[in-house]
Amino acid sequence: MTRQRADWHDYFMEIARVVATRSTCDRKHVGAVVVRERLILSTGYNGSIRGMPHCDEVGHMMEEGHCVATVHAEVNALLQAAKNGVRIDGAEIYVTASPCWNCFKAIANAGIGRIYYGSFYRDDRIFRVAELLGIELVDLSKPAETGP
Repeated sequence: MTRQRADWHDYFMEIARVVATRSTCDRKHVGAVVVRERLILSTGYNGSIRGMPHCDEVGHMMEEGHCVATVHAEVNALLQAAKNGVRIDGAEIYVTASPCWNCFKAIANAGIGRIYYGSFYRDDRIFRVAELLGIELVDLSKPAETGP
């Protein structure tokens, strides 16, 4: 019996999916993995501010239809790297959902040059600005399987 070895993109996106299982806001579970030269530098998932109660425990802080209590996965991955003194300039990031506008801005300013995402999430401004900045956005969503 032979098993198929995962390619690097599938490998890192699958790790991002596992990281997303740690999310504490049940409105959307998102995971992020920062990688350079096939080495994981940092991970993050969406959850409350460190030391604050989690949405899945006390409910959501809603504004204009969005929960604003959580720190998004991408920002948590960037902050985790900073907290641990890990340089991420020139790295890539794998995210289970495309970044929102604020996360995209943070990723761009952190010096990450390529963003792999598993599904599109609501904000198409990122595509135009990414092109202007030379940041590559790569859609890794899998096409829907069709039956026989």
